[in-house]
Amino acid sequence: MAEPGRRIDALDVVRGFALCGILTVNIGPITQMGADVLEALPPGQGVPAAAPEVWLDMLVAERFFPIFSFLFGIGFAIFLESAGRRHPRPRLLLVRRLAALGLLGLGHQVLQPGEALTPYAVFGLAVLLPASYLPSWAVLALGAAGTAVPAALGHGGTLLIPGLFLLGLATARYRVPQRLDRSAGWTALAFGLFAAAAVPAALWQYGEVENSGFAASSAVAGLLMAGAYVCGLALLMRTPLAGALRTAFAPLGRMALTNYVTATVAVLAAGYLLDFRADFRWGALFALAAGVLAAQWVFSSLWLRAFGYGPLEWAWRCATWWEAVPIRVSRPSPPSRPSSRPSPSAPAPAPGPSCTR
Repeated sequence: MAEPGRRIDALDVVRGFALCGILTVNIGPITQMGADVLEALPPGQGVPAAAPEVWLDMLVAERFFPIFSFLFGIGFAIFLESAGRRHPRPRLLLVRRLAALGLLGLGHQVLQPGEALTPYAVFGLAVLLPASYLPSWAVLALGAAGTAVPAALGHGGTLLIPGLFLLGLATARYRVPQRLDRSAGWTALAFGLFAAAAVPAALWQYGEVENSGFAASSAVAGLLMAGAYVCGLALLMRTPLAGALRTAFAPLGRMALTNYVTATVAVLAAGYLLDFRADFRWGALFALAAGVLAAQWVFSSLWLRAFGYGPLEWAWRCATWWEAVPIRVSRPSPPSRPSSRPSPSAPAPAPGPSCTR
């Protein structure tokens, strides 16, 4: 079982994986790809969905936003527990933490309307903070209802956040992340159930794929496939592929906030320079997404060699604790080479086992 306060690698991997999916979904709207083409069409006429758009709807859209929201609830619970060991009023720290996130989100809204940080801060204060006083079984029940009802009504976006937050909070309360290393059977069972249910849900969505994002089929399929993705990654983290997954996704996940915000800036600049508004260029769009993620991976990997937090993660932590938090990675000093002669200013050590500590 993971030790208290120790990072859980699987969470960093899943968070980094989700970050890749979110950028793949958001990059089209951020660059406003094809906007000039759509504006030139007669009123009421649209462009038929291209094959890449259909695949995005079926495999990516509404799959990774739920994962990110679920992980936020887990992170909330882990931080509350950790802060409670070091501060007499841990919920005060959480209020500051969420308020700081909201301010960052308001600035990010200017660049990317519809971004996630602002609603995360609002729902964190309105839902997660009060729920921290409730028993775990009540949090789990409310989270299940708060996720299932909006999905059944066709709301696969912002209205899912409260339920997914609560499910994440309950998951952390029941110590599921800390027990992943010894619960392969339950994880495999959950993966099988999610995958089996996701197949008919995906067929349901495909039958009305033109309504993806506005129908119950896409919301339900998205949640079920998100569950399969998370459980599948958790299972792979118990195989020889764990090292490769950790290398590929953990640096992105550990700096998810920094990478989420800076991706918007990079994509906006590239979209303007490459004039994505003029036409639908899916190949160039995906190449841009891959390039941004590759650059962020390199930067994150190098940065984390010297620092314990990403730049925005560190600023967020300072705002939470209301003090400058050390950021550099502390490395142990190399052991001093023993001398064969005792120092003239020190007494000779006594013989026997007590000489070595």
